[in-house]
Amino acid sequence: MITVVTGTDTGVGKTVATSALAVCSGPGTIVVKPAQTGAGTDEPDCSVVGRLSACPTTEFVRLDDPLAPGTAARLRGADIPAVHTHAARIRDLATRHTSVIVEGSGGLLVHLDTRGGTLADLATDLARDHDVRVLVVTRIALGTLNHTGLTVEALRRRGIEPAGLVLGAVPERPGLAERCNLADLPRITGIPIVAALPEGAGALDPERFRARADSWFAASPGHDGAEESRPGATNP
Repeated sequence: MITVVTGTDTGVGKTVATSALAVCSGPGTIVVKPAQTGAGTDEPDCSVVGRLSACPTTEFVRLDDPLAPGTAARLRGADIPAVHTHAARIRDLATRHTSVIVEGSGGLLVHLDTRGGTLADLATDLARDHDVRVLVVTRIALGTLNHTGLTVEALRRRGIEPAGLVLGAVPERPGLAERCNLADLPRITGIPIVAALPEGAGALDPERFRARADSWFAASPGHDGAEESRPGATNP
C-alpha cells in the first residue's frame, strides 16, 4: 500500500499527521519525503516523523531554504530529480515494505521539481500500477472549506478520489466556525473525516504520542466524521 499525504496549505499538520499514520500502519512501514526544504533552519520533517513514530524514514532531496522545492532549487541554481524519478524510487521501496507513506511539501500543486511536477503528478504516476490512497490534511478554522474543496477538486480532476480528510490540529475548545466545519467539511467535499489530531499533538512525548495515535485515527472510512471527530474525542 502506498499512502500519499498532502495538505491544503503549508503548516496544516502534515508531518504530525504522517507521524501518527506511521504509528498506526505498523511494522514494515517507511515514510518518504521526496523533497525536504527548510533543512537549514528547522528540524527536518523526516526527523520529526522518526522521533515521534520510531518509523524508518528517507528523503530524496534536501534543500536548505524554507520555500517550495522548485523555488528553493532555482534560488540556488540546483537541479532536482523529476517527479517520475521519485515515483520509480517509491515503487522500489514498495517492493521491500508493506506500507509506504509519502509526505508532500506544502500543498498539492506545489512544485516538487524544477520541471513543474507536483505531488498530484506523483500520485497520478504511482496510481498507474499501484494501489494508492491519498489523505488530505486540512485546518478546521475559518477558510478551510474553500482550501479543502479546491484540493479535493484538483485530485478528482486527475481521476483520484481522496480516501479521507485529516484534521491537523483541533483546538480543545473550538469556536463556532470550527464546530460548524466539523460537519461541513465532509458534507461539502463528500470525503469522510478519518482522523482528528488534537492541537499540540506534535509536542507530546514520543511514547505518549505513539500510545495515542490509534485513537486519533479511530474514525472509520465512509463515516461522515461528525461523531468520531467531535472535539471532545481529540484531547491528548
